[in-house]
Amino acid sequence: MLHHPQWTAWLVPLLYLLGAAAVALRRHSVWPVLACAASGALGIALVGDLSRLVPGLAIGPHSRPAAAVMTLIAFLGWVIARYSRGNLAGEAGEQRFVTALLLTLAAVTAVVAARNLAVLMLAWAASSAALQPLLTHYRDRPAARIAARKKFLASRLAELCLLGAAVLLYRRWHTLELSHLMQVLAAGGGVSASVQFAAVLLAAAVLLKSAQLPLHGWLLQVMEAPTSVSALLHAGVVNLGGYVLIRLAPLITASLPAQGLLVIVGSTTAALAGLTLMTCPSLKGRLAWSTCSQMGLMAAECGLGLYGLALLHLLGHALYKAHAFLCSGEAVRESAEPRMLPGIRPCVRLAPLFVLPVAAAIVAASVLLWRDMLHAPPVPWIALLLCTLGVATLQWDAAPNFAAQARNLLAASLAVQLYLLWHLTMDRGIGVHSARPAPALALYGALCLLALYWAQERARRAGASALRSRLYAWTSAGYFLDEPITRLVTSRWPWRGVRGTGAHLGQWLAQREGGAA
Repeated sequence: MLHHPQWTAWLVPLLYLLGAAAVALRRHSVWPVLACAASGALGIALVGDLSRLVPGLAIGPHSRPAAAVMTLIAFLGWVIARYSRGNLAGEAGEQRFVTALLLTLAAVTAVVAARNLAVLMLAWAASSAALQPLLTHYRDRPAARIAARKKFLASRLAELCLLGAAVLLYRRWHTLELSHLMQVLAAGGGVSASVQFAAVLLAAAVLLKSAQLPLHGWLLQVMEAPTSVSALLHAGVVNLGGYVLIRLAPLITASLPAQGLLVIVGSTTAALAGLTLMTCPSLKGRLAWSTCSQMGLMAAECGLGLYGLALLHLLGHALYKAHAFLCSGEAVRESAEPRMLPGIRPCVRLAPLFVLPVAAAIVAASVLLWRDMLHAPPVPWIALLLCTLGVATLQWDAAPNFAAQARNLLAASLAVQLYLLWHLTMDRGIGVHSARPAPALALYGALCLLALYWAQERARRAGASALRSRLYAWTSAGYFLDEPITRLVTSRWPWRGVRGTGAHLGQWLAQREGGAA
């Protein structure tokens, strides 16, 4: 029998809270406290993961996916703590920054540790509240205040949706214990209209928290915050929506309207944001649009029942995006290398009509191999399409010689094997099972993916034209979807300016735009 003390799941959040309290009480040497709290949290999370290898013992979160996400957050917190010390030590407000950082980490890990829907809601709301001081760390930057207030509005709307979902579920089953709710839903019982509506409210809350169109502007405008805050936000906070969907998978699977909302909004956001990031001149701006697109794709994966793929996406995206933000300063040096090393030969652009069948053949042969030799469970066709388009995209820019092209194909084949291995591990090892996607929703998701593939390839090859110029203007501006929200925030939410002018943020923006023109 598996022995699992529930209180051990709260050791990591508790350590972060103790660290925040210690920092708030002392005025000097706050960075050693942050280092001790981050290192201790990572050690506890790793012990929890390793304890699951011992038969009959499990320390930490309630499930293997939760343990993996807890370790991921603790690792990111440790890395961000080390980076912040080298980047922000000695600045004014460092005590406020470290306190808010530890409180944010405590709230995020509390979401993972929660076994009750009410506790999960409170922890998720606390993560948004603790993140606000980090977003406005530099208080003399009005753009940061705009982004923080946009996020405040989106978060409060999401929390109202979560509250409505919790009330409906409690009225139906008189409990908010997640284990009980998921067992009843997995058994296929009690899917009434109120439960369906609760699932829709939950999906809406996740979309609001994940910066999906059209309420995405705050994620693009938080670049005024320190780089470590951007890394934490994009790698550890926005991803919480994907974890909540995986945690409440039986509820989402039982509601076709909730699945439809996730797939339609998520797929559309993934396609539109994926195009916009190609037109963004700023490196951090491209990373922000990339996060918006990736969160849309993750929401669509959950709506299609691909929960194992969504977990892989969550872990991989968090590690990649944290590395991308923390190493963003190296981008200038790397972009200058081709100009400084003229001996490097340019890549050859291959036609998509050539690489797409090659990628499809690699994926098809790999699926047949895994099915016949390892009796692997079937992978949904929409997941295979996503893998095929990813492999084809990697082959767009090929090396100019045959040996290098062969290495690229070998690497692509290895990536497909790892992709299929993850599906097998999710199904048999970790216990995250995929559900059968609704055909109409799978078709819509596939059309969005194919449209994005085609549009990106056309944008790389098409010449100058009046139509392309007009489309570029719309795409580079984010289709002007964020403008109504900006007007609402700047006109209805007055704020005294940086130097105490008493002006509204809208007046500041007008002056800024006039000066730029």
